[in-house]
Amino acid sequence: MNSEHLLLIEPLLGGLLCGFLPKVRLRRMVLVLFALGHFALTLVCVAKGSDAHPGNLIGLDALSLLFLLIVSGLFLPASIATVRYLSQQEEKVSSRTLFSRESIFTGSLLLFLFAMTLAILSRHIGLFWMAVEGTTLASAPLICYHRSPQTLEAAWKYLLICSVGIAMALVGNIALMVAAAFDPALEGLSLGFTNLLQHAGQLQPVWVKISFVFFLVGYGTKMGLVPMHTWLPDAHSEAPSPVSALLSGALLNCAFLGIIRGNMLLGAVGQERFGQELLLFFGLSSMLVAGMFIIRQTGYKRMLAYSSVEHMGILAVALACGASFGGMYHALNHSLAKGALFLTAGVILSRYRTKNIDEVTGILKTRPIIGTLWILGFLAICGVPPFSVFGSEFMIMTGLATSGNWVALGLMLLALGLVFVGMAALMPRMAYGTPPATLPEAAPAKPVDWILPALLLGMSLLLGLWIPEPIHHLIQSAALQIGNG
Repeated sequence: MNSEHLLLIEPLLGGLLCGFLPKVRLRRMVLVLFALGHFALTLVCVAKGSDAHPGNLIGLDALSLLFLLIVSGLFLPASIATVRYLSQQEEKVSSRTLFSRESIFTGSLLLFLFAMTLAILSRHIGLFWMAVEGTTLASAPLICYHRSPQTLEAAWKYLLICSVGIAMALVGNIALMVAAAFDPALEGLSLGFTNLLQHAGQLQPVWVKISFVFFLVGYGTKMGLVPMHTWLPDAHSEAPSPVSALLSGALLNCAFLGIIRGNMLLGAVGQERFGQELLLFFGLSSMLVAGMFIIRQTGYKRMLAYSSVEHMGILAVALACGASFGGMYHALNHSLAKGALFLTAGVILSRYRTKNIDEVTGILKTRPIIGTLWILGFLAICGVPPFSVFGSEFMIMTGLATSGNWVALGLMLLALGLVFVGMAALMPRMAYGTPPATLPEAAPAKPVDWILPALLLGMSLLLGLWIPEPIHHLIQSAALQIGNG
């Protein structure tokens, strides 16, 4: 049994165990231990390097290794934060019975990790499609954990919209099958990503273009690109904060991986210009729409959700202008900064018991460390140096300038300015000022509340100052794979 199989079996087994374990402590211990085990296996795979083969259904190439590191690296702190979150909910939600709400939640969380891992490891368009659909089914129970009218509405909206999106992606798969059917020599060809790239010259270009359109709409729905993003603000806002961190920092990247692979195939048949124009349109639209919505937000978790829409737009722009290194670097940087912000938002919510920005003031006085992290998170996600988001955004803008796309560069700068102004008007005022005269009772603060987001922000700061050689090599290898596609 190789490492790829272990990466899949481990969270699947953990998810099933959590569903049957009646003891609270044991169940939570399983969650963290299996998250730690998955991260350890990921590090082993990164050390070994890529080992994907054309005929395999699953395998690790350079892209897979980078996205696997992002997902597994974020899932570990999110699992620890989940244990802390669940301990604060014990009085509200029964957690001590078999198949309780908490057992379903923790089990679904590990099954969510399994589905994301399967999507990343998939080497076949059909298996990838099933894995992305699996992420939807596994994460829906996470969004509606509290089962309030708002969370149930968000979960159903998520299920319906993403299911329509995944149906569009299925049409894209069918279009690729048609593209291969025109050449009798390709009869019986496995629709693995590597096989399709190797036989790209024999595929029908028109049908590959049609396939990419459906991939972009289908997986773009899951990624949160405008105008298919409408599920994202509700789901990210209503889900428990550790889940929001995973939805934003991990799940969206899995959908982006599908678009990357579709774009690589489009380039291999000589239609890269077609893909670039579409990606640039959807990317810039996402950035501009997110900027306009952030300015008018009244809820801080919803504001962070629209920030995710903005950054998914940045990734699409990076892919469009050929800034592959900057794009892969940005995928990592966004996950670190947004993960830290959602975990910090969870602590703020537990203290103030409201998501309304106007009702949260004086965080620096009530929770000084959390208030400081909130300000630093704002600086990090807005790309203020020396945080790493600045470096990746600068690389992407340089890519636009190098390609001579000055209009797109101007629109990107406008969108970044809108987002900065909007978040600068909302986030600092939450940290400063006088706290409300009466605050709800809250659980005592614990070091884990600030250690986890501080660790993620520390990594963002480190990557802004210096990229360690193993990380640089991993990003560069993924970028070269995109370029050679």
